Amino acid sequence: MKRLVGALAVASMLAMGLAACSDDGDGKDKKSDSTPSGGGAPVPRLDGTTVSVAAVWTGDEQAAFKKVLADFEKRTGAKTEFIPTGDSASTFLGQRVEGNAPPDVAFLAQPGVLQQFAQKGWIKPLAPDVQQTVQANFSGQWQKLGSYQDKLYGVYYKGANKSLIWYNAKVYENAGATEAKTWDDLLKNAGLISDSGTPPFAIGGADGWVLTDWFENIYLSQAGPEKYDQLAKHKIPWTDPSVKTALETLAQVFGKSDWFPGGSGGVLQTEFPASVPQAFGDPAKAGMIAGGDFIGTNIIKDTKAKIGTDAKFFGFPAVGTGKAPVVTGGDVAVAMKDSPGAQALLKYLASPDAAKVWAEQGGYLSPNKNLDFAAYRDDTTRGIAKNLIAAGEDFRFDLSDQAPAAFGGTKGEGEWRDLQDFLRNPSDVAGAQAKLEADAAKAYSAG
Repeated sequence: MKRLVGALAVASMLAMGLAACSDDGDGKDKKSDSTPSGGGAPVPRLDGTTVSVAAVWTGDEQAAFKKVLADFEKRTGAKTEFIPTGDSASTFLGQRVEGNAPPDVAFLAQPGVLQQFAQKGWIKPLAPDVQQTVQANFSGQWQKLGSYQDKLYGVYYKGANKSLIWYNAKVYENAGATEAKTWDDLLKNAGLISDSGTPPFAIGGADGWVLTDWFENIYLSQAGPEKYDQLAKHKIPWTDPSVKTALETLAQVFGKSDWFPGGSGGVLQTEFPASVPQAFGDPAKAGMIAGGDFIGTNIIKDTKAKIGTDAKFFGFPAVGTGKAPVVTGGDVAVAMKDSPGAQALLKYLASPDAAKVWAEQGGYLSPNKNLDFAAYRDDTTRGIAKNLIAAGEDFRFDLSDQAPAAFGGTKGEGEWRDLQDFLRNPSDVAGAQAKLEADAAKAYSAG
């Protein structure tokens, strides 16, 4: 949730910045029949029915999603009503439930909120035909994220890829660096870039979530998905040897103060938005920045660099003997009313046809494995989407977003603060583990 504010802006900004890339732009209508492709029975006719949908999206994103709703209306004969939730979606929806006025469908940004709502009985399980459509179009891991107590409640309509390294092509070329496939390659690149006179990494460490993303990518690749799941649920402590190994690996970067503009102190004084121009400004103050697809927004908005030529990316590299990690985020649609309209919309949203409508508009990633990559408007988004889908069952949702907010999502507290302290003193791995475990134990016990 914490960095989806940046990701949410991707739709408009990437669409603007990459307008010169391939775009069908033919103005043709989408399919007007009532059958979405990708599994399941046809979406039923709903003439005379109004389906209300609550989501956080505003501006261009809201306009893009309303085109999705318009396609649903054409297929079913239903009318739709979009209800903006504001940034605090869970609070807004809770108030609607208490007022006996929930929307038919709502979008949630965190798996924990879906589970909380399911536990309270605020959302309804997917109907059998909707489940079939989800099973046909989404990997088992996306289904798991949308489930509570072995019941499927959600459809992940919109995704995010948080496992990318964006790099300055000119800096890389001048240093003789190439796209890294392994962690050792990345460290070698960093050394070459440093030797060429430019700090290799820009990191906005004043925003603690940036540091959690570094840790999560290393931990997922090095420790593996099962350990990652256990740590996310605090079924193993942060004093576990696997955490020690990951922090020692992270220290291979954090321990090189001269690898950052302004040194380690500069990292801790730099907020995320200011870190992107460090890598892609003119002149560049750094060679690369680790992060998600949403970094493309900041490149377009805050620099003159052109994505695909000046600014390029590759997947976060594999660490040790592990696979290259893919850490994700996403928006999941759930039914808050037990109505035919709610289930019909969820079934439609689970289809490749619904994903195609937004993909054609730009700046959108779909977790739907049966969406044709040709639907994406540009090669950059297409490449990021392929990286997301290629992860299969091995991707994992952002770990700190799965934790209680007091540990994984609050400025100056918990994991954010503890990793900032670790950046200040990366030699004290045991001390960092002890702090992380104490904060995690407190937050998880409080629920």
